[in-house]
Amino acid sequence: MIISRSDRPLRAEMDLQDLEIAKRRLSGETLTLCIVKDNKIIFETYSHGISGFLAAIDKIGIKLKQASVADRTAGKAIALLCVYAKIKAVYAITLSRKGKELLEENGVYHEWSCLVENILDANKMGICPFEKLATEISSPSDAYERLKALQHSLRCSSK
Repeated sequence: MIISRSDRPLRAEMDLQDLEIAKRRLSGETLTLCIVKDNKIIFETYSHGISGFLAAIDKIGIKLKQASVADRTAGKAIALLCVYAKIKAVYAITLSRKGKELLEENGVYHEWSCLVENILDANKMGICPFEKLATEISSPSDAYERLKALQHSLRCSSK
């Protein structure tokens, strides 16, 4: 089931100009991720999956605090990283229910175009390995370390 919606009532409570900039940039390009803070694009990438967000954390770190993110696909793994990085607002073209729940629990404003049950792997044959791992993680700081380790492990095994 696909649902299109956003949490519009929260809009009046915060300035979401950064989120609008990120959304426009994401929709106007072939980007997979755009991060905006103080009306400036601070990170963007074309890389697929979670690698772009992990790279943003590695390169920008604490400067991500209170930034806005527009991502093509966000599940619980990305939501955990958003909470870890103290992101203030998230837009995802496709957002999973578990990702949505985590963002809500942590007070992160979020919008989406399609709400789905699960984020699938690249072959669309099963659940994304990062999402599988995220189901057993509750701590955002643990999530960063464990998701980064899984990324490294998958890269090594594909060589």
